[in-house]
Amino acid sequence: MSSTTATVLIVLAVLAVSVLVGRILVWGVLRRVEPGPAVPGVLRGGAWIGMLERLAITGSVLVSFPEAVAVVLAVKGLGRYPELREAHPDRRSPAAERFIIGTLASYSWAGLCGVVGTLLLGKVS
Repeated sequence: MSSTTATVLIVLAVLAVSVLVGRILVWGVLRRVEPGPAVPGVLRGGAWIGMLERLAITGSVLVSFPEAVAVVLAVKGLGRYPELREAHPDRRSPAAERFIIGTLASYSWAGLCGVVGTLLLGKVS
């Protein structure tokens, strides 16, 4: 197998693990923190947003552009801020806690996958 093929396979595998295993990991963390049933309508689209953010973060680490993580975080925070503030304008929202915990778990996993992928790519080249 050529080094180019190996590189492509490693990148695709690392991205897939980041996105798919990350979804299970974040779901598990959120279930542990909030064992009751999820509140319908709270932070809709979170699973899709999480998968896309893990893809972007892991990809940015793999291409040695970690500054993109700040952009992903800013876009997500600005996009969710009105929804988080609207739920409970005078006190802390349960959705805000879910947002913070889910985001930290997701970003940590994506960063770890990116670092592991970078180490694997270093062995191929």
